[in-house]
Amino acid sequence: MSEKYRYDLHVHTYEGSACAKSLAAELADFYKEKGYAGVVVTDHFFRGNTRVDRSLPWPEWLKGFKEGYEKMKARGDEIGLSVFYGWEYSFEGIDFLTFGLDNDWLLAHPEVKDMDIVDYLTLARESGAYIIHAHPFFEARYIPYIRLLPHHVDAVEVCNAPKRGFFNDRAMEYATAYDLTKTGGSDCHGTHWKVMSGIELSHPVSSIQELIAALRAREHQVFLIEDTE
Repeated sequence: MSEKYRYDLHVHTYEGSACAKSLAAELADFYKEKGYAGVVVTDHFFRGNTRVDRSLPWPEWLKGFKEGYEKMKARGDEIGLSVFYGWEYSFEGIDFLTFGLDNDWLLAHPEVKDMDIVDYLTLARESGAYIIHAHPFFEARYIPYIRLLPHHVDAVEVCNAPKRGFFNDRAMEYATAYDLTKTGGSDCHGTHWKVMSGIELSHPVSSIQELIAALRAREHQVFLIEDTE
């Protein structure tokens, strides 16, 4: 049997997300123990449940926002876990994982804090970003409506570990109907997480751009594992 390399595309650190419970370095060890080859840190961005003080000047906010990624990557480099940078952009309760851009781009585009979602997605993708609509059918009090934007994203998260069942089934139907790439993610908020997801590749990737290329080529499989111990 050929070796499989697992990557989690949806991970939150304590340093960057107010709802996360585990420090970035702890999460790196957790993922290594779970047998993952790598993760994408996708902390909640400015309009989402960020831990970083929004009153800070934009450059300082960005520095604080990236702290979780930087600490997880530092630990990942020590233990052999690839850690890539991304973020979860929120707009009126709908969330989009953004891969392939960095803080230099964010520093040059402070307007992203206040943009309409279609304008943000258009700008980000024109700048080379890969966009995944996270848990598109999730329902909660803070989500006023479900909004689908199939012509402004590259992929749909069809397997969100804590939102499995109805929500993932609808996401799968949505991705299939529009022939959008299907991805998975644990939406992990701490080392207490029991249900894990992500993608499997037959080869490792060493950069976010290599990961994006594999997703665009649809070289991956989505997986879900529940720890029953």
